[in-house]
Amino acid sequence: MAATDFDKLQSLVSQHGVRMLELRYCDMVGAWHQITVPAAALGPALLTHGVAFDSSSIPGFKTVEGGDMVLVPDVATAALDPFCDLPSLAMICWIREAGSFEPFPRDPRHVACRAEQKLRELDIADESVWGPEFEYYVFDHVTSANTNNRSGYTVDTVEAHWNTGEEQERHLGTRIRYQGGYHVIQPLDALHDLRGQMVEHVQAAGIPVKYHHHEVGGAGQCEIEIEFLPMLRAADAVMTVKHIVRMTAHKAGRTATFMPKPLNDEAGSGMHFHQMLFRAGQPLFSDPAGYAGLSQTALHYIGGVLTHSPALLALASPSTNSFKRLVPGFEAPIKMFYGLANRSAAVRIPKQARSPSEKRFEFRPPDATCNPYLAMAAQLMAGIDGIRKKIDPSAAGFGPYDINVFKAPPEVRDRIRSLPTTLEAALQALEQDSDFLMAGDVFPADFVRTWVDYKLSREVLPVQTRIHPMEIELYYDL
Repeated sequence: MAATDFDKLQSLVSQHGVRMLELRYCDMVGAWHQITVPAAALGPALLTHGVAFDSSSIPGFKTVEGGDMVLVPDVATAALDPFCDLPSLAMICWIREAGSFEPFPRDPRHVACRAEQKLRELDIADESVWGPEFEYYVFDHVTSANTNNRSGYTVDTVEAHWNTGEEQERHLGTRIRYQGGYHVIQPLDALHDLRGQMVEHVQAAGIPVKYHHHEVGGAGQCEIEIEFLPMLRAADAVMTVKHIVRMTAHKAGRTATFMPKPLNDEAGSGMHFHQMLFRAGQPLFSDPAGYAGLSQTALHYIGGVLTHSPALLALASPSTNSFKRLVPGFEAPIKMFYGLANRSAAVRIPKQARSPSEKRFEFRPPDATCNPYLAMAAQLMAGIDGIRKKIDPSAAGFGPYDINVFKAPPEVRDRIRSLPTTLEAALQALEQDSDFLMAGDVFPADFVRTWVDYKLSREVLPVQTRIHPMEIELYYDL
């Protein structure tokens, strides 16, 4: 521990009258957990020996016979929590083994750091820079029921087009059309001020924001886009922004969800990952003579991402609901190809990114049900594999295609390989294609088996065996 870390923490506690320290950590599937320590107990041992916890209660960690681990705060992540009544300082933690204090191999933050370290060891680049996009819905009301005789859900928002015919309350005729929410202005955009509050909290947490706006989904879909950040900081930002969005909505008496497809026949919510590589501050993805201004390094990286994209979806689109978003007709990719400014592509090269330092691509299949540390590490490892093997995406059959694949003739669509259509298929792809993740022990040897078993037993099988309300309509009277 550097002396300045403890000094910085003491200074923050004193300056802001902090009374509680919130120690947060991320589990395998991407959920935050928290232990709270009174600020009065602050001492150097907190940053050297950490705080013990029972990891056997955390998804994907350890079993009861050996579950002791410790949380060591990363002072660089310290930020005031604006949602607590008592002045509180939140920090994201490293997870270490009790006793030895060695990094826990499945700590998602450690996995992300090992991926970037692999990038440096291979002398490909010394920094990967990321720009995640945040799409989500804000609702005013949500119910769900899953008992053995009842199954269903309801969501509602004042913005929704389905409320135009309701007579029970006063209306002013300001309802967004079905799939007509993109960049609408007030009074149609009833969530503008709420998003503004979210953005102010995000900025106060030290995360720079590019912009916010209403998204396509007329029934409350929003987007916040942040500036590009180094890999670990970007993954930390994903966890922080999601928490801020949910808590700001909660404090306003509303509810926010990053679920990929909460509404039938409306736009889904993705988390597109923009990515770039730099060496000594110089961009490596730019070449004016290359396709869309991309360098061979960038194209090989894209070749790796597309080659491994079926397996990547098991980590980057890792919910059963993810694959209800990845369907035709909603600007969500279903085919494995790349193209310039093409929103039907799995890999899109933004046309507006013209300067060398902005030249990048975005991987569009992911969504916010992913663990950002693992999803970003997996994409980086796929890109590294593409660079090492010099995978030419065109020679591998991935395009480029500068057409709307949804409207392309069948003979063209059939030439383009499809992404998995279910979580189970993506998990099978991961089982068959995981060596690229294990290079340099970035992902632990037991990770894939642990991940697949968890996802199958806790998510795939329960959803598969659950009676769906649509089945009652289809089959009850047959």
